[in-house]
Amino acid sequence: MHPRDVWQAMTRPAFLLSAWPWRSAAYLLTGVVTGVAALVGIVTAAVVCGALAIVLVGLPLLLLLALSGLPVAGVERSRLRLVDRTPVSGRHRIPAAPGLRAWLTTRLREQATWRELGYALLLAGLLWLVDAAAVAAALLVPLSMAAAPLLMATSGDGHEVKVLKAWTLTTWPAASGVAVLGLLLLGPGAYVLGVVAGARAEVARLLIASPEGELGARVVELARSRVRLVDAFEAERRRIERDLHDGAQQRLVALTMALGLARLDAPPGPLADQLAKAHEEAGKALAELRELIHGIHPKVLTDYGLQAAVADAADRCVVPVDVDLDLPGRPARAVESAAYFVVCEALANVARHSGADRARVSGGHDGGRLFLEVRDDGRGGADAAAGSGLTGLADRVSVLDGRLALTSPPGGPTLLRVEFPCELTMAADRCA
Repeated sequence: MHPRDVWQAMTRPAFLLSAWPWRSAAYLLTGVVTGVAALVGIVTAAVVCGALAIVLVGLPLLLLLALSGLPVAGVERSRLRLVDRTPVSGRHRIPAAPGLRAWLTTRLREQATWRELGYALLLAGLLWLVDAAAVAAALLVPLSMAAAPLLMATSGDGHEVKVLKAWTLTTWPAASGVAVLGLLLLGPGAYVLGVVAGARAEVARLLIASPEGELGARVVELARSRVRLVDAFEAERRRIERDLHDGAQQRLVALTMALGLARLDAPPGPLADQLAKAHEEAGKALAELRELIHGIHPKVLTDYGLQAAVADAADRCVVPVDVDLDLPGRPARAVESAAYFVVCEALANVARHSGADRARVSGGHDGGRLFLEVRDDGRGGADAAAGSGLTGLADRVSVLDGRLALTSPPGGPTLLRVEFPCELTMAADRCA
């Protein structure tokens, strides 16, 4: 558990001049009000339920008493912001079905509901008294002492004044001395308020915070950050592909054409041979650059979608590949890219390791999920953990809440299946 903000502020030299002492006092004062209200409400509900239980009418009202911790905990989470800027999660489970009965059943079975009820009872029976005692000792007593000369001049007609209903002061020097002492006590009192407020915040967070909710919120944020990283990665891949395609590739094309023209114009001899060799090397470099660009992010995937890109990958595979992929629209860019590279890696493994005579890529979209299958008739025995390259793709698929499964018994066949939760959009909608 992290230290509360008010405790952190107390370690700074400017604590007494900051707003934190007053925030602590406000937290404790509102705790008194909340505690008294909770005490009155709980006692009243208990008395009414006890009186009506004789005629069985009060028994259903006991449910309201059991759920009384819910509103109290809601108020406490709001009050905690006075001394603790870290949000306090109080997420309750969502009922499995609509209706009051399902809601009541879910709440009564939750540990959070009973923790909040325990906090409400503790607040009504004890904690508000602690808040009141801390405010009285650390704030009201010093302020009453500091106001002694003012009270002597107004209500005491300049002759006497009672401080805290216990000390009677009859002289101005005594009243002034008590006032100075009260002002000096305000400093330590501010630290007392901070300590008590911090301890109260710890108790409240311990009972009304939802560890499951906080963990769930962190998991959701982690998943969102991973998706943002994937989107940024895909955007960078597209940028690199575009820069290479429009920059270096075009220059190599121009160079290859220039060398070809120079080779035609050169007379036979050593110069023509060197130009022919340079023209051949430039052509090889251009071919390698095109393969590199295609591996980074194929333009066919960006322009025409997953079906066309998978068909292109199947055409370039050395093993004959049948494609049966039916998609009425296009998935999100991150899903589309991940699905394409899974297929490419699977086909590369088929060509390198399977010894297959034929492979098949099939898939479609059904029930809000995109699914793809790559099957081959090879020797089988493939293992994703043995350096096949599928482990990294499986991690990438999991970022998008997808699933990747590999079945490859010895002797074959090998089946790779990947699924992504996604919705399809038309190309026009996707580009809008």
